[in-house]
Amino acid sequence: MPYNTLEDIQLRKDELKANIQQQSGQISTVWRELTTPHPTNTKGEMIAGLIANSITAIDGFLLVRKLIRNYGSFFGIRQKKRR
Repeated sequence: MPYNTLEDIQLRKDELKANIQQQSGQISTVWRELTTPHPTNTKGEMIAGLIANSITAIDGFLLVRKLIRNYGSFFGIRQKKRR
């Protein structure tokens, strides 16, 4: 889109600024919804959440353990014994 005058550039700049502000408001709304903790209503939901968090923690621990076992010497975390 060719711009012929400084006024055309200023109008386009204002349009883009308004668009960015609108999208920023939408992003902040979605982000707030995602990061706000939702209260658990029942004991069953609370227990399910604890189990899910525990499984995630165990999975992360096993992943780190496997990476250190396979690539630890590469990063100097674990030195292999030479015979």
